[in-house]
Amino acid sequence: MRIDRFLKLSRLVKRRATACEMVSVGAVRLNGHTVKPSADVCAGDGLEIAFPRRLLVVETLSADEHVLKRGGPAFNIIADRRLADGEMPW
Repeated sequence: MRIDRFLKLSRLVKRRATACEMVSVGAVRLNGHTVKPSADVCAGDGLEIAFPRRLLVVETLSADEHVLKRGGPAFNIIADRRLADGEMPW
């Protein structure tokens, strides 16, 4: 499944367009690497998502669209930390 679609279906980001933009500007890393919005996400992958004042690190549990649409478990939170003013996530 595409990373932008995964972010939307897992409810980490509200809109797919927002998810696409975040991935494009480098605010999302897949297994430690910046990727394009079309990158594939698989179960067991690590995602780092930089929100304006927060860094969220998750491990994907499922990348099956049908499971995610039915509200199944999508990810485990590994770390969730606040960023200080002016602090860069990486």
